Amino acid sequence: MDEVFKALADRSRRRLLDSLNVRNGQTLRELCAGLDMARQSVSKHLAVLEAANLITTRRSGREKLHYLNAEPINAIADRWITQYDRARVHALADLKKALEANPMSDTEFVYTTYIKTTPERLWQALTDPAFTARYWGATFETDWRTGSPMTWRQRNWVGKDAEQVVLESTPYTRLAYTWHAITPEFAAEFGLPSDEIADWAREPRSKVAFELEPQGETVKLTVVHDGFEPGSRILDGIRGGWPAILSSLKTLLETGEVLPEPVES
Repeated sequence: MDEVFKALADRSRRRLLDSLNVRNGQTLRELCAGLDMARQSVSKHLAVLEAANLITTRRSGREKLHYLNAEPINAIADRWITQYDRARVHALADLKKALEANPMSDTEFVYTTYIKTTPERLWQALTDPAFTARYWGATFETDWRTGSPMTWRQRNWVGKDAEQVVLESTPYTRLAYTWHAITPEFAAEFGLPSDEIADWAREPRSKVAFELEPQGETVKLTVVHDGFEPGSRILDGIRGGWPAILSSLKTLLETGEVLPEPVES
């Protein structure tokens, strides 16, 4: 975590994070416009932030887009904050809240984590029901070929329809599929307010993609969940769900155990 604290210690880098917190997915040119700083200096600051995993980047055509990534702040908060006096880490906790309160754009969720594993093992964890049931509580019935249908099972709910399919499947590199629909059965199983079901169901179907990149002894996993309209209620929900799922996935692959269920206070 030394890289995280080093990155956060610089005021200019904190300003870059603030800028992305206001509007995520900016290009280098857009970020430079908000700082009285040479393009080369901004690039160096962004490189430090990316090395600390505080931001993640994606290519969109010829442009490189920059996104906030809350994973290292989540890791610090979850593992260490309880060991110290709360007042001494108040600023860090505020940053965690800021990242989670408005963490991404209005239309997509992007999250990057580094897992000490192999691409083959991570791919298995993303596709094998024996793994997904442990860290997610969900299983998927499909052959994982592009265009193949998927049946989603979670608790007592079963989701299956013609539009729920595998979109991309390049083993050990990239996996993408459409998200499940919000049905009355899903709402009943997971306790969605009855007066909001119609609004959730009217939203366009989203999709999620998993990008796997070997990085020495680790694999860089980037999750991109997009296809939402501005103000999406479903996007608000998945923003809270994905960090917990991915933290449990990382813990399972690195320790053999999943994270315990959070205790409600």
